[in-house]
Amino acid sequence: MLNRKDFEEKNALYLPETAQFEYLVNLPENKDIGEAIDNAMKLIEDEYDSLKGVLPKNFSIFSKDLLRELLRIFNKEVLQKAEGDLFGKIYEYFLNKFAMTGAQEGGEFFTPMSLVQTIVNIIEPDFGIVFDPACGSAGMFVQTGHFIENEGLKPAEKVTFRGQEKAELNTKLAKMNMAVHGLEGNIQEGNTFYEDKHNLLSGADFVMANPPFNVDGVDKGKEVVKKDRRLMLEGKVQLPKNDNANYLWIQYFYNYLKPTGRAVL
Repeated sequence: MLNRKDFEEKNALYLPETAQFEYLVNLPENKDIGEAIDNAMKLIEDEYDSLKGVLPKNFSIFSKDLLRELLRIFNKEVLQKAEGDLFGKIYEYFLNKFAMTGAQEGGEFFTPMSLVQTIVNIIEPDFGIVFDPACGSAGMFVQTGHFIENEGLKPAEKVTFRGQEKAELNTKLAKMNMAVHGLEGNIQEGNTFYEDKHNLLSGADFVMANPPFNVDGVDKGKEVVKKDRRLMLEGKVQLPKNDNANYLWIQYFYNYLKPTGRAVL
């Protein structure tokens, strides 16, 4: 009989029985499907600390017919027989569709996969600490995972993912994205301009991001900025003279890296 260890050895989430898809799709018609899915989300969060407070638990707002039809769609034979990272790709597909509706500004949470793949292929992050200080929905980490797997290796054995994201919703999307792809990482919510959640000065082997360029609202008068060790150059904090944040990002990247580290932005 399969147990939690069997799933985790395959980099997959273990789901309690009443949180499993088969249980939900076969619920009798008289059962409240919305309540059952909400409960499934709570059970999954109870199993994994990294997902606590992350999963949506308001499915009861949708009609029962809509939810049952959605479950039936995902229960089709063609999906059951599909191989590979199927649900990870479905998650990425809907992230992209959500972004195209205008739900983000300037790539706030979703960077096109082609750009992410290019960055990963250039930097080749296959060991050590991989850090994204503006991680959005964690696309850089997901593609890094694919890159390592294509080398015949396991991401969990080769790299440690660290990310920071300023928006609460995006942070949750990132954590779900990692979980769906069977990846583990430490993603913290915080505004990188004013907070350094991971304290990775000279500690990252790879730093890569698609940060918000040309931001002109950074308050350089704040003490936390004027004393920010990530802005050290030649032994002292040096704030860039230009008003946008582009050079701030460059200095962050430079100071996060180990002497032999590599970065792309």
